[in-house]
Amino acid sequence: METAETRLAEINGRIARAHERFGAPPEAVTLVAVSKTFEADAVEPFLKAGQRVFGENRVQEAQGKWPALKAAYRDVQLHLIGPLQTNKAREAVALFDVIETLDRDKLARVLREEMDRAGRELPCLVQVNIGGEPQKAGIAPGEALDFVRHCQGEYRLDIRGLMCIPPEGEPAGPFFAHLATLGRQAQLPWLSMGMSADFETAIAMGATHVRVGSALFGRRAASL
Repeated sequence: METAETRLAEINGRIARAHERFGAPPEAVTLVAVSKTFEADAVEPFLKAGQRVFGENRVQEAQGKWPALKAAYRDVQLHLIGPLQTNKAREAVALFDVIETLDRDKLARVLREEMDRAGRELPCLVQVNIGGEPQKAGIAPGEALDFVRHCQGEYRLDIRGLMCIPPEGEPAGPFFAHLATLGRQAQLPWLSMGMSADFETAIAMGATHVRVGSALFGRRAASL
């Protein structure tokens, strides 16, 4: 019977083999365990197994389970990987440690205000709409470099990298390669790309962070 420990070991093994095989540029690849829709009792076995970096999609859901978990496991790093409304920015700055979905000027301004208010400096990633899909959030690829510089200069944000979700039903590799090119041009160290179905391809293209959910936690009971 599979346990959290065996699933975590399997995914970490696949990450290590992909990294070794492809000779990806980063020294290491960070696994972001996507715990959205799963309750604290499903998350804690992974914490006990040693996983320390997690991703959540929604501020309100994360508020329901992570304060107690972070109190018990103080070295946890929590990433916001879903869209952030500006009226939730204060709560996000208080709870999360990394914001991966910075995608517009107004959000950058509000994050700066809330970080100043809280006395916290959170690394941020700019979300790039790498496939140009109208239904998806993110900065257009052609505007990404200017937006990064604007956030760094105007709002003094610690823009650590870029994040993307490639279009469904298309080979992910070219989209990951495009994001990697943008990351090099922006001189940013982090690339968050790749999920359960394609994280090895993302590693081949230079991902520093891969966001893996279903391969660790299993199928979700609901889409949130």
